[in-house]
Amino acid sequence: MKKKIFLAIGLLLLIGFIANRAIIVYGFRQLQGQLAIIRNSEPVDRILQNPSIADTIKQKLRLIESVRKYAIDSLGLKNTKNYQTFYDQQGKPLLWVLNAAPPFSMESYKWKYPFLGKLSYKGFFNKQIGLKEEQQFISKGYDTDLSPVSAWSTLGWFSDPVLSGMLKRSEGSLAELIIHEMTHATLYVKGDVEFNENLATFIGEKGAEKFISEIIPDKLNDYKFRLEDNKLYSSYVVNSVKQLDSLYKDTHFLSLTNEKKYTEKYRLIASILAEMNKLPYHMPERYRWDFSKEKLPGNTWFLSFSDYHKAQPMLEQIYNDSCNKDVKTLIEYFKKKYGK
Repeated sequence: MKKKIFLAIGLLLLIGFIANRAIIVYGFRQLQGQLAIIRNSEPVDRILQNPSIADTIKQKLRLIESVRKYAIDSLGLKNTKNYQTFYDQQGKPLLWVLNAAPPFSMESYKWKYPFLGKLSYKGFFNKQIGLKEEQQFISKGYDTDLSPVSAWSTLGWFSDPVLSGMLKRSEGSLAELIIHEMTHATLYVKGDVEFNENLATFIGEKGAEKFISEIIPDKLNDYKFRLEDNKLYSSYVVNSVKQLDSLYKDTHFLSLTNEKKYTEKYRLIASILAEMNKLPYHMPERYRWDFSKEKLPGNTWFLSFSDYHKAQPMLEQIYNDSCNKDVKTLIEYFKKKYGK
């Protein structure tokens, strides 16, 4: 009898492995990639004591430590071991993220992950594997985008290092990035990409503005200009998602052949980008689309941006009306709401 039970358990485990082989292999590869970075990271203290390291690098590392301390003490973000080690990328990307969407729908494709739920992106430490999966979606007619990312959060499962590529950012942008990723490690809602990214974006911006105003006030005006540009740009792109969605649901559009649908789609996208270039930015070079060098984007470009910004007006209202414009209170508000 015991042999039959053990055999049945063994068969169930084998069936489970076969059914989930792809996600197991993917998870193992991601674990390998993350551990390789962790193993080759050095303590920030050691970098700061190394006389051969440039002062510009040391200054940014000290800034990150100041931001980290401020985020914990003044913003109420979780105290983890993140950003206490340093990894030299040697100028190379580390992680690529794939997004996919049907050609005539503003609904992102979602991958299902254990513990995380459904997410509208998939990361790869090996670009070639990412390209192979992207090609599978392209062959099915999907819009796709596979792009390198400058930072990510492991949600407290590992100690996230400072990546050398981060240090190229301005003080304000760097502070915003660190606070953004620390927010993920503090509060993460399973399967809700839009909420998680919007909250991290909102707290990243508000927290960085507060940090700069108190710690490095001479950088405040430049950062405020950046925030104003970002708000103008993000509002426009989020509204563009609505324009594309309306086109795809239009009765006349639905009656067209696929060839004519693509023509109408890219005519609208070109018009959207042309109007976007006319927006009154403080720093237009950061936002303007160069039609001579870049091909027109597909749905994924708009959707991946919308994931980070769509809920900003809602968060602003809660921040103002329910949290007395206090970041720490806002975090506690959502912790209570989601039972964290």
